[in-house]
Amino acid sequence: MEITGPMLDRFDEILTPEALDFVATLQREFGARRLELLEARQARQAELSAGGMLDFLPETKEIREGDWRVAPPAPGLEDRRVEITGPVDKKMTINALNSGAKVWLADFEDANSPLWENCVAGHLNLRDALDRTIDFETGGKAYALKPDAELATVVVRPRGWHLDEKHAAVDGKPVSGSLFDFGLYFFHCAQRQIDKGKGPYFYLPKIESHLEARLWNDVFTRAQELLGIPYGTIRATVLIETYPAAFEMEEILYELRDHSAGLNAGRWDYLFSVIKKFRTRGREFLLPERNAVTMTAPFMRAYTELLVRTCHKRGAHAIGGMAAFIPSRKDPEVNAVALEKVRADKTRESGDGFDGSWVAHPDLVPICREVFDGVLGSRPNQIDRLREDVSVTAADLLAVSETPGEITEAGLRNNVDVALRYLAAWMGGLGAVAIHNLMEDAATAEISRSQIWQWIHNDITLADTGAQVTKELVEQIISEELAKIAAEPGYDEKLFDQATALFKEVALDDDFAEFLTLPAYARMP
Repeated sequence: MEITGPMLDRFDEILTPEALDFVATLQREFGARRLELLEARQARQAELSAGGMLDFLPETKEIREGDWRVAPPAPGLEDRRVEITGPVDKKMTINALNSGAKVWLADFEDANSPLWENCVAGHLNLRDALDRTIDFETGGKAYALKPDAELATVVVRPRGWHLDEKHAAVDGKPVSGSLFDFGLYFFHCAQRQIDKGKGPYFYLPKIESHLEARLWNDVFTRAQELLGIPYGTIRATVLIETYPAAFEMEEILYELRDHSAGLNAGRWDYLFSVIKKFRTRGREFLLPERNAVTMTAPFMRAYTELLVRTCHKRGAHAIGGMAAFIPSRKDPEVNAVALEKVRADKTRESGDGFDGSWVAHPDLVPICREVFDGVLGSRPNQIDRLREDVSVTAADLLAVSETPGEITEAGLRNNVDVALRYLAAWMGGLGAVAIHNLMEDAATAEISRSQIWQWIHNDITLADTGAQVTKELVEQIISEELAKIAAEPGYDEKLFDQATALFKEVALDDDFAEFLTLPAYARMP
């Protein structure tokens, strides 16, 4: 393996010859299959753009009708009533592990800007955290793990199959970002986790088919074999955050059944995927502006209820979606309204049968825990609640046009504003960014830019002004929103110039970029 990124302080502790050989072995054995599956995604997209439709697969009917269950919950994953998510920088690592959450999703994906420094330092932080040696000081405040406290179980989210790590190459070709992130963590921390009575656990993002889950299962099997770790020690929760995956939930659980820890309702990326998959199909798959789409929309209710039923039928955890609100210490009125919405969201999820849910900020851990405590009591989960009353058809999942809401100039401006602010932060090395009291990550930025692309290409008029959404109108709004941002303290002209150019490429070009992170990463050093 060739490493072209700089070897910064202590990087040699992670990028050891043995660890790199391990990653290289995984890349050589599974890299070609990964590329074949990415090509299959493109073929499926072409079918949908040509008029095809998503449906449950006839060739896997026997799996859906079969009598099987996933492995029982692994140590440290029996009780997942509140999970906190965030990037793997030092501050977040310490705050998340100290938060009182049952699980911390340590994120190398949507909440992480993949600067080389972030990716490698993240592995140092995780290893140091497991050794309880992590600490640092900033602004006169010291951060350290609570001594002798029960810390959140670490569950690592590697990058999706579509992303490379451009600073590492095997046989002259870039390494899969998924295998790089997974391999380094597994090599250095799998035994550390096992020694603590838990195990190496993962969240798997952006999966679009059961064949992609099968690839992960084969990677897990081989990785355990290479390091002499018992088969089935790894457990993985799959994010059902792409539209095609919603039609293959049972098959995905089946492929990973010996390594499965359940499914998660990745609501923001799911909305992005709905737009992306049917972006050329007119008003049948047109969503209102993003803040108007709630989890009570019929197609979203169908998605989450099917997820709970599917998981519990197979003995797996069903984990709810993100509460992205960031509490403000300056505006108690905003907090009161937002916290009530968070409570209502978690109440709906716990009542629907979810076994736990996500929050983006430590201050939201207590409210999520309180709501799930009220349903679970002393039980670790409610997997035994089978939800046999739920019956979801393909038509239910596809009922996007029944979503209430409008497309307004305010909604268009919000999409532009959030995307510009987020992309500037991302290019500067931050992947999880507080914007207008919400935690924004790559998924919400994807919704913002893909909605604008869809509105332009489907001749949408704004409900409040009657103006048609055109490239010219969006460019005008970009200029106006940039002027507002430029007047704020801390404005970085270079970063916003880069963000503006990137945003115009992914929102205004005739060709739709599959993921904005691909051209964004190409612009990174």
